[in-house]
Amino acid sequence: ALEEPTPRTVWMLCAPSLEDVIVTIRSRSRHVRLRTPPVEAVADLLQRRDGVDPAMALYAARAAQSHVGLARRLARDEQARIRRRDVIAMATKIQGVGDAIGAAADLAQIADEESSASGAERDAAERARLMETLAADPTARTQPPHIRSQLAALEREQKMRATRYGRDVVDRALVDLTSVYRDALVLRLGSDVDLVNPDAIEKVRALGGVFTPEQLLAAMDAINEARDRINANVPPLLALEAMALQLRVPRDLGV
Repeated sequence: ALEEPTPRTVWMLCAPSLEDVIVTIRSRSRHVRLRTPPVEAVADLLQRRDGVDPAMALYAARAAQSHVGLARRLARDEQARIRRRDVIAMATKIQGVGDAIGAAADLAQIADEESSASGAERDAAERARLMETLAADPTARTQPPHIRSQLAALEREQKMRATRYGRDVVDRALVDLTSVYRDALVLRLGSDVDLVNPDAIEKVRALGGVFTPEQLLAAMDAINEARDRINANVPPLLALEAMALQLRVPRDLGV
């Protein structure tokens, strides 16, 4: 069906590269290459569509690394910006084992808080709708068995969703943390590439001053390994602790 589609049939296939598509399909396809939009384009979108201030739009687009959804959230949610600044600050504050364990716990707590805040109202609304659909009395101390089973299934689904969302929050925080080491590497190598965190330039310079390029790459590898472990269902706190122990700075950087 893919190689010989019926009339008026359109298949849309997504792949990391053309080489990941078998030749017989590749030769019959129109290739559309997608790329990450420039920071300026995302900032312009935030200004036009959401009425965001130009300076804030540029900051959010750069901090989100051109991810439109994340940029919109950063531009509109002050708490999200505060959490991101807290994550960025961790890069220069992990000195000893205690600091590493504390930083891992802070990251896990950020995920728990954001997951709880985003899901509490939605979970309550879903439960209320289900009770209404089942014509159940929400004030009753006990519910009939068929209603209890439905409520239990809903609670399981909500718990799984909260777990997934919490891991997404951790992953987002780790992407932000990686960007600090990436910027430090850019400065260390003198590359003509825009920084993701120009607002945290002192922290970036401090990291570049105490780590070699090889050490900065090793730090980024440690963060990516933690992301892979969490995606493989390793408990986030354990993965974060192992990562943070590899991100220790040799001395107090004063930033």
